[in-house]
Amino acid sequence: MKRVELGIRANLAQFALLVGVNALVGGMLGQERTVLPLLAKSEFGLSGFTTALTFIVAFGLVKAATNFFAGTWSDRFGRKPVLIAGWLIGLPIPFLLMWAPTWGWIIAANVLLGMNQGLSWSATVIMKIDLAGPQRRGLAMGINEAAGYLAVSAAALATGYIAANTGLRPEPFYLGVVFAALGLGLSVFAVRETHTHVKHEAANHTGTANSQMSTRDVFIETSFRDRSLSAVSQAGLVNNLNDGMAWGLLPIFYASAGLSISQIGILAAVYPAVWGLGQLVTGGMSDRYGRKWMIAGGMGLQGIAIAGIAIGSSFGTWIVTGLILGIGTALVYPTLLAAVGDVARPTWRASAVGSYRLWRDAGFAVGAVLTGIIADATNARTAIAAVAVLTVASGLVVVGRMKETHPRSVH
Repeated sequence: MKRVELGIRANLAQFALLVGVNALVGGMLGQERTVLPLLAKSEFGLSGFTTALTFIVAFGLVKAATNFFAGTWSDRFGRKPVLIAGWLIGLPIPFLLMWAPTWGWIIAANVLLGMNQGLSWSATVIMKIDLAGPQRRGLAMGINEAAGYLAVSAAALATGYIAANTGLRPEPFYLGVVFAALGLGLSVFAVRETHTHVKHEAANHTGTANSQMSTRDVFIETSFRDRSLSAVSQAGLVNNLNDGMAWGLLPIFYASAGLSISQIGILAAVYPAVWGLGQLVTGGMSDRYGRKWMIAGGMGLQGIAIAGIAIGSSFGTWIVTGLILGIGTALVYPTLLAAVGDVARPTWRASAVGSYRLWRDAGFAVGAVLTGIIADATNARTAIAAVAVLTVASGLVVVGRMKETHPRSVH
C-alpha cells in the first residue's frame, strides 16, 4: 500500500489535476458573467434592477445551502462522490441558457449552477486542503481559487467577444458544454479520493479539543461561537455580496453609461483576472505573514475600489478600479479559507468549510437583493456606494473580533 504523505509536492499530480478541474468549475460560472445581465434587459424585457438580478439570488441561495451539505457529505461519504454529483448536475446548464424561452428557465439554470458550484468547487477546495497539509494551506487555497477565478475571467471575456460578434445566444454558451463534459470525465476517471490524507493528518494532530462534533455544533462554532471563525464568515458574506453586485449590477450600470458589449466584457474580466492571478501570491503570503491583517486590509481595499466605481464615469476609470478591487479580493479570498482550515480540526474541517461557504455564498443573494432594491429606489451609483460602506465596516469587524489563526504567525 502506498505511503500517505501530506504536502503539495508529495501529491503534485493529483493536486495539479484538481487545479484543472476547478478551472472548469470556474468556467461554468464565467460563461454567465457578461451575457446574462444583458439578456435580462434585451431579450426578456426585465426593466427593474431587482427583477433582473433574480438569477443571482437563485444562484446564491442554492449555492450557499449546497456548500453546507457538500461539506457534511464530504466528511460522511467522501470527496470524490460529491465532486462527480456536482458535474452531473451541471450538464444541462448551458443547454437551458441557450434555449430558454422564458426567464423562469434562466432561474432554473441558475438553481442547477448553484448546486454545481456548491458541490464541485467545495469538493476541490476540501481535497486540496486534505492534500496540502497545514504548512502550505494558504498556498493551496491561493492556487485553487486562482485557477477558478482566472477561468471565470477568461470565460467572461470569451463570451463577451463571442456575443459581440454572433449575438447573445446561443454561441456564447457552447463553451459551457465543453467545460461540463471535460469536468465530468476527469472527475470520474482521473481524480482520486483524499479521505486517507484526512485520516493520516488526524492521527498526527496534536490538538485535543473538539475532535468529534455534530453537524449542528460545527455550524454554531463556525458561525457564532468561535470569534475568529465568525469574523471570517461575515467577511466572506460581504466579499461575495460585492461579487454579486459586480456580476449582476455593474454590467447594467456600465451599459447605461454607454459602454459597448465588448467593453463591458473587458470590465467583467479584469476584476476576476486580477483576483485570480493575485491569489497565486497572496495565498502563500498568508502562510508567511498571517491571515488577520491580510483579510482586514483586503476588505478595506475593496471598499475603496467600490467607492471609486460609484464615483467614476469612464471606461479608463473603471479599468483602474476593477484592478484595485481584484487586488483587494485576492488578499481576502484564499486567506479566509486558509483561516477556516487553521482553526477546524481535521475530523470536522470539511463541515466547517461547508458552513463558512454557506455564509460566504449567501452573499451573492444578499448582494443582488440589496443592490437591486437600493438601485430601484434611488439609482445604481447609490447602491454601489452603499456596498462600499458595508465592505469597510466588515473589515473593521475582522480587526476587532478575529485572532491570528496561522501557527507560524502567533507569538
